[in-house]
Amino acid sequence: MAEPETEATDLSLRAAEVAADVSETDRPQEQRRLLSAFNRAATASARVAGRGTRAVRRRAGSGSEWLVSQVIAMAPRLRVRDQATLQAQFPGLSADEIADTLIEHAAHAAAAAGGAAGMAAILPVLPAFPVEVAAETLVVVGIEIKLVAELHEAYGAQARGKLAERMSNYLAAWAHRRGVFMIEGGLVLAAGSPLARLLRRRLIARAGRSAVSLGPLLTGAAAGAMFNRRETRKLGRDIQRDLRRGAIGSRGSR
Repeated sequence: MAEPETEATDLSLRAAEVAADVSETDRPQEQRRLLSAFNRAATASARVAGRGTRAVRRRAGSGSEWLVSQVIAMAPRLRVRDQATLQAQFPGLSADEIADTLIEHAAHAAAAAGGAAGMAAILPVLPAFPVEVAAETLVVVGIEIKLVAELHEAYGAQARGKLAERMSNYLAAWAHRRGVFMIEGGLVLAAGSPLARLLRRRLIARAGRSAVSLGPLLTGAAAGAMFNRRETRKLGRDIQRDLRRGAIGSRGSR
């Protein structure tokens, strides 16, 4: 039987891989396959390692601190394309055009995640809904943190430090809905810190939107897809606006 820490590491690693893969493919069928496989694996793992439905509900349904720990563990595992990779992948596009493309890809990927969770709600076998909420939340947050990081790369405004420090900065940017350089104060992710409290509030709200995906029949899938697409696109535009403002400001100060 796996230890809780190992289970958490495995889940955050799988979520990071799926978030990256889903973001970087524009094939809807492949997105659905990746998301469905992740949802099934997360549910099966929770049922086995969580030792019953009540344990699953306790850990994934109401454990906001557990969800925070998953996201913190996931962030440095996300695959982020640097500026050179993005320019090679989207040749001839300006930074604004690359950013627009990244935002739309992420919005579609987040919508696919909401739709995949919603489709599970019509299966003949009742799923462990709290686990599916946690699974969708992790993937969508992973998609969005990857988007935040790659927008910074597209504009040449990378966060400083080694990988773990950079990803902590991008996680903070996700929580604040601001560019890294716009965030005031230190990056303290310890329990009870202002950033940890903000992150917790963001994740509770995000999980609440994920729960909509599990509504009856196909209405849940449609609503989940719509909410995810809208919120991820809005996040991307907010970060893009900050980054463009920063780029203009730096040119004006020369």
